[in-house]
Amino acid sequence: MPYGTVQPQNGLAKAITTHTLRKMKEEGTKFVTVALYDAPMASMALKSGVEVLLVGDSLGMTVLGYDSTIPVTMEQMIYHVEAVKRGNDKSLIMGDMPFMTYATPEQAMTNATRIMQAGAHMVKLEGGEWLAPTISMLSERGIPVCAHLGLTPQSVNKLGGFRVQGRSEEQAEQILADAIALDQAGADLLVLECVPCELAKRITAAVSMPTIGIGAGRDTDAQVLVINDILGLTEQPPKFSKNFLVEADDIPGALKKYTNDVKTGVFPGDEHNFG
Repeated sequence: MPYGTVQPQNGLAKAITTHTLRKMKEEGTKFVTVALYDAPMASMALKSGVEVLLVGDSLGMTVLGYDSTIPVTMEQMIYHVEAVKRGNDKSLIMGDMPFMTYATPEQAMTNATRIMQAGAHMVKLEGGEWLAPTISMLSERGIPVCAHLGLTPQSVNKLGGFRVQGRSEEQAEQILADAIALDQAGADLLVLECVPCELAKRITAAVSMPTIGIGAGRDTDAQVLVINDILGLTEQPPKFSKNFLVEADDIPGALKKYTNDVKTGVFPGDEHNFG
């Protein structure tokens, strides 16, 4: 579907659901995701037409001053999910499951229940095919799941740092196989982080669930950026990010610029991708 000009949104007319996002994938319409952590930003995102909000464990680094996402606790995630929910009643809200809170299906069920009761519409888990039984259990019991493949920040110590994943043929085939397995297990969305754009394109075509890219090229069904990167608050921004505030008059303008550029295919550009 060719991209056209999209005027900045004036807000969402109705609540976004998993059905909404699957229909957008089928129609070839891009949707927009922002990782944020508080009510004021959630309200601005609503007015800017952002369909999905991720209350990410990235708050450990962007808000709490940790050097990774690993120290983030369930209590901290619940606090921020509740805050975001109070600021936005129409965007779909995803809540990250913190490090080692879903090591078993039973543990995942207990902790996912807490995040959903705090106001999330979906939980997000990092990991490959080993998560299939957990995703099946959650899905069967009414808890939507967003899977996360590629660079998985909770595994940063195992990966040897924040590095692009899927560059070798073996790695790429494993990530593709994981994506298909998690799709078949019942996952509703898939975040692809820091993978080559051609791999992201293959995965997006191979799975029924919508894909959300970050450092994964423009062929995913959606894009996500952290609010700090959108507003130029990151001291050493990653390659895949962009400061939209320099092209806008204020914070709402930056969010609208980001939304418009994702929907029209302007962002991400080639300079934001990994080959």
